[in-house]
Amino acid sequence: MKSARHEKIIELIRKYDIDTQEELASRLNESGFKVTQATISRDIRALNMTKVTGKDGKSRYAILEGSSEGTGDKYSRVMRDAIVSADAAQNLVVIRTVPGMAMGVAAALDAMKWPEILGSIAGDDTIMCALRNSDEAETVTERVLALVQ
Repeated sequence: MKSARHEKIIELIRKYDIDTQEELASRLNESGFKVTQATISRDIRALNMTKVTGKDGKSRYAILEGSSEGTGDKYSRVMRDAIVSADAAQNLVVIRTVPGMAMGVAAALDAMKWPEILGSIAGDDTIMCALRNSDEAETVTERVLALVQ
């Protein structure tokens, strides 16, 4: 059932500009999949979905290229185990990790290919991620914190 639901989610976000979990849940329910918001949240993480800005300036869900269900879970686990905090400062996101884990988390972020992150630098327990603007920094901070909760 989960793989069929995931296939339907991929189909729906390619067909429609879906910008909220509620809209995705509604479209899935219309397609015969009875889902809750919690299920949608887990599916978004599992499918490594992100919000991207469309040509019209509105945000919508998309699946990052090269992502797979298992890959998103693997990197989420690394981040969940290592990240202590994340804060936005202008167009930067500063991520604190347990000692010795910053490079592993930075590598996970790179592998997840979030389009908002232009690049990152990792030390022992701190990562600095450069983004285009403060709005993207807030978005990435929220996504990082959502992964570790």
